[in-house]
Amino acid sequence: MAEVNSVSGPLDTADLGFTLMHEHIIVQSPGVTSNFPVWDREQEIDNAVAKVNDVMARGVKTLVDLTPGDWRDIPFVQEVVRRTGMQVIVATGIYYDVPRYFKGRSADHAAELFVRDIQEGIVDTGVNAGIIKCAADEAGIDAQVEKMLRAAARAHRATGVPISTHTHAASQVGFKQQDIFEDEGVDLGRVIIGHSGDSDDIDFLRRLIDRGSYIGMDRFGLDMLLPTDKRVATIARLCEMGYAEKMVISHDASCYFDWYDSALMRQAAPNWHFSFIPEVVIPALREAGVSDDQIRTMTEENPRRIFEQQGAY
Repeated sequence: MAEVNSVSGPLDTADLGFTLMHEHIIVQSPGVTSNFPVWDREQEIDNAVAKVNDVMARGVKTLVDLTPGDWRDIPFVQEVVRRTGMQVIVATGIYYDVPRYFKGRSADHAAELFVRDIQEGIVDTGVNAGIIKCAADEAGIDAQVEKMLRAAARAHRATGVPISTHTHAASQVGFKQQDIFEDEGVDLGRVIIGHSGDSDDIDFLRRLIDRGSYIGMDRFGLDMLLPTDKRVATIARLCEMGYAEKMVISHDASCYFDWYDSALMRQAAPNWHFSFIPEVVIPALREAGVSDDQIRTMTEENPRRIFEQQGAY
């Protein structure tokens, strides 16, 4: 089998096991926690350890942390990994709110930084990224977002690690991401179009898959965007149509997420946590007619295949 970079070092893809392909250990606004007294770091590490231990006890073996370079905190993630033993793969890349630093610099410059994260390591942490994150949302793809997408594509072609995206399903911006990746020579079979599970438009989802990409059915617990029963029914229908081998499932949840007050988020989205899929969604998929083999395909085999596709091109 191939190896993938993880927080703990090279990881054999055969050992990935049940993998949640789009999660976050910590999402923090750049510069805030280092300049204002807005959190208790040690308490938040304790909270994260408890959440990760809980999902591990439910059979999840690997988390893919898709926090981009402008929001991540690798030492925080390292401590959680050290205290839990969870296998965590972290990302390089930039979110769609492109930092000012990159606005006056080229796609090639950004790509060089992403490649460094993958091949040499993330600053002085000793951790190498194992996946590339890029993003576009409802506003679409302006010149700066396009630059980051092209940088992600070029870093992918230089390293061979997969690309996973943030999208806005309602505006079908995933198609535009695919267009740019194809223009950069990317094999769309090495791309996950994320947040596709926010849509129950089967035709839209089939069109993404039929261009070669995997789709991320990865916002379970965010019922305000699409209720769980509709998400489950959409996956069941796509499985019935033979598309289990092109889907991965996840929550896009976080242990620490500073965009909103945590108490309000628990009230608004009580099911938005790492354990919701193994605890609730997997039984619901079975009840909807999804076989254990198809569940294993989406949670184990597809992540393994995504990461074992190796090689620059």
